[in-house]
Order: sequence, then C-alpha cells, then structure tokens
Amino acid sequence: MDWDDLRVFLAVARTESLSAAGKRLKIDPATVGRRIARLEDTIRARLFLKSPQGYALTEEGARLIPHAEEAERAALGAEESLSGPGGLTGLVRIGAPDGCANYLLPQVLARICDTNPGLEVQIVALPRVFNLSKREADMAIAVSRPEAGRLTVQKLTDYRLHLAASRDYLARSAPIRTAGDLRQHRIIGYIPDMIFDKELDYLAEIGIGPATLTSNSVSVQLNWLRHGAGVGVVHDFALPAAPGLTRILADQISLTRAFWLIRHESDARLDRLNRFADQLTREVRAEMARLEAVLPEGEQRA
Repeated sequence: MDWDDLRVFLAVARTESLSAAGKRLKIDPATVGRRIARLEDTIRARLFLKSPQGYALTEEGARLIPHAEEAERAALGAEESLSGPGGLTGLVRIGAPDGCANYLLPQVLARICDTNPGLEVQIVALPRVFNLSKREADMAIAVSRPEAGRLTVQKLTDYRLHLAASRDYLARSAPIRTAGDLRQHRIIGYIPDMIFDKELDYLAEIGIGPATLTSNSVSVQLNWLRHGAGVGVVHDFALPAAPGLTRILADQISLTRAFWLIRHESDARLDRLNRFADQLTREVRAEMARLEAVLPEGEQRA
C-alpha cells in the first residue's frame, strides 16, 4: 500500500472534502479523487460515501484510519531522525483563541523562528475548540483543560484580566469608583450564545451586564474599547498593544485564567513536536511575565 495514497486518504478523512484536502496537500481536487479511487481499487473496498455534507468514512474507511495514522507517524519519525538533533524544521500549525493568537503568540513564535530558520509556523485564530483528531492543527491552545479524548495536555501559563476603558471615554463619562457605578456605563463583551467555553463568560462571573456591544472576537472588543465605546474585560497581556486603555477597579475586580497546550496523544512520540512544545512553553511564560510586568499596579479610575 502506497504511503502517498494513505496521506491523501487521511487528508480527505480529516477535511471531508476533496477540494479542502487538495488545498492542504497542494494538489488539485481531481488528483485527490483519482488517488482515492486508486487506493480503493488496491484494497478492494469503498472508503468514502459522498453526501451533501461532504465525504464521510465508510466502515472500511474507519478501520483504515488507525493504520494510516501509524504510517503517518512512522514517516514523520523517519523524517525527524534523518534531519538530526539540530534546529526545528518543517511546518507546525497551532490553533488558538484570537486573544492569544493576536496579542501573545506573534512575538513568541517570531522569536522561535529566529532561532530555527528552517521552521514554518501557521497560527489558526478561531474562537472555538479545535478538532485535533481531524488534524485541524498539530497542537491547540485552549482556555480550559479538556476532560475527554486521546489527548496530552500541559499548562502553558496563567494570565489575568481586568475591566478597562479608554482614557478619553473615562474623561467624558460618569466616575467609576465601585462596581455599582458600572450600571451607568455601556458594557462591551462576548455575544452570549457564541461563548464557546464557560471560562470566557467573564461578565457573569463579575456580575455586570448585559453587554450592549458584543462580538465573538477579542480583537473587535478591544477596538471598541480603544475607540471609546464603553467598558469591557481585557487580557492584561493585550494592554501594551492598546496604550490608550487603562484598567478600572483593578484592586476590586480581577479574573485569573490559564492557557492549556493540547496535542493528540499519538504525537507524544514525535521528537520535533515535543521540542517545539517545550520551547513554546518557555517562551510563552517569559513573554507573559514581560507583558504583565509593564502594567502599573492598582491602576483604576478615581
């Protein structure tokens, strides 16, 4: 059985689409279809059923998955052993919530790539949970620790969040001296039915709201705050990127969360990804400490 055909098979199984698999593999969809047909002829079994929703695995296709993944790990392991113990090389794709992806990972991953010139990194910034079984990413960062699935999980870092607003907004608005004063102010936050993790329901925990300006994107919320639209919860590590914002009631209201690095269990045997995860963890912790150190303690609106 040809490994290259198995590689195409895995791409279709994970994306449920010939065109998406083709984009991932950088080959045209017609070629993907021919390769699947060739593999089906070789093993004399139907691997996919086409439906309006895409390509779904048949029973025979589902049975082939673990064998194809074992071949994939063997191929990656061989590539790593031939490349030797030097710098990291090849492509690593990381899925992350957009706050982390926009305000923490770019500088961290730039430094990692500076020390590993053969490394290529992709950040997929989406406000949802990533499916590592479908290889949407090689690893993912999440805001809560998963309790199920064939996964390896390690804590990346803790981080803090506070209420914030622009100085211009505060200068023209009613004073905020207590949490009760927030009732006179417009609140910015997440769209309630698009909160994909309970750890993101900040306003409910603080006991304020409802928000009248909402988005599923941290970056949109931060830009509303920058433009003086109201008051909202901000990651402390994002504040250096928005110098016009100031924390409010920092000595009264504070939230602590954690980022978790999640990988598929079978990837624990891949030295390249292990070394990348170790370097990512060290750099994220150092960058978080640097960003939080530049914030004034107890900053609040008097």
